[in-house]
Amino acid sequence: MLWAVLAAAAAPLQVARNAFQRGMIGEAGPWGATLVRFLFGLPFSLALLGIAVLATPDARPTPDLRFLVTVGAGGMAQIGATACLLLAMERAGFAVATFLQQAALPFGAVLGWIAFGDGMNPLQWLGVGVTTVGLLVLSWPKEGIRTMDSGALLGLAAAAFFALSMNGYRQAGLALEPRHPIFAGIGSVVAAQALQSVFLGGALAALRPAALRAVFVSWRASLGAGACGAGASALLASALAMSPPGPVRAISVIEAPIAALAGRTLFRERLTPRQLAAGAATALGVVVTALA
Repeated sequence: MLWAVLAAAAAPLQVARNAFQRGMIGEAGPWGATLVRFLFGLPFSLALLGIAVLATPDARPTPDLRFLVTVGAGGMAQIGATACLLLAMERAGFAVATFLQQAALPFGAVLGWIAFGDGMNPLQWLGVGVTTVGLLVLSWPKEGIRTMDSGALLGLAAAAFFALSMNGYRQAGLALEPRHPIFAGIGSVVAAQALQSVFLGGALAALRPAALRAVFVSWRASLGAGACGAGASALLASALAMSPPGPVRAISVIEAPIAALAGRTLFRERLTPRQLAAGAATALGVVVTALA
C-alpha cells in the first residue's frame, strides 16, 4: 500500500503548486505559469533522482523506445492539462476547476474500454455515471447550454489531458525500471521535465518573450511552484509505477477539499450549495469507479 501513501502525500503539494501558478497568470500568462512547473521543478527533481540513485544502487534503467515515446506523450499531455487547468481556475474558480479535473478517471476508464477493450463491471459503470452527473451539475451554466461556461469546458479538457498523461507516465515507469518503482517514477519525471522545459521554454522565447521574462522576474513564486511541483510529480509518478492510474486517481480525490479551503482562503472564493453537492458526487463517483 505504499502507492496509496505516496498518492495521498502528493495532494497538498499539488494544491500548493496550483496556487503558486494561479497567482502568476496575470503577469506570465497561462503558458508562462505552466512553464514554471517544469523549468523550476527540474533542479528539485534532479536532486530527488540523485537520492533515488544512491538508495537503489542495483537499479538498471533501460530508456528504450517505449520509454521515450510514453514519457514524451505523457509530458506533452501534461503541458496541455496544466495550461487548461490554470485557465479554468481563473475563469471557473480554484476549487471548481479542481473538482472538474477529477473527470480524468472516467475519461480514462471509457477510453480504455473503447480503445483497449478494458473490462468494466456494473459498479464501475455506476461510478462513471455518478461522476458524469456531478460534472454536469457542476459545470451547467445558469442561462442554459447555449452559454456553456468556458471555464467548465477548460476544466474538462484538463481532465482529458491528465488522463492521457497519467497513463503515459505509468507506462514510462514500467519501461524504465520495473523493479524499482520510486527510482523509475522520479527518472520519468526528470526526463519529462527536461523535454517540457526545452519545448515550452523555446516556444515562449520565440513567440512570447515577455511571458518568459515574467517567469524569471517572479522567481520566488516560480521556485515555490517548482519545488511543490517536483515533489508532487515524483510522488505521483512513483505511485503510478506501483499501481494502475484508477486507484491512484481515487486517492488523489482528497485534493478537492484542500483546494476548496485554499480557494476560500487565498482567492476569496465561496462555493454554492449546488457546487458543493456536485463536487461531492463527482468525488464519490471517482472513488467508486477506481475501487470497484
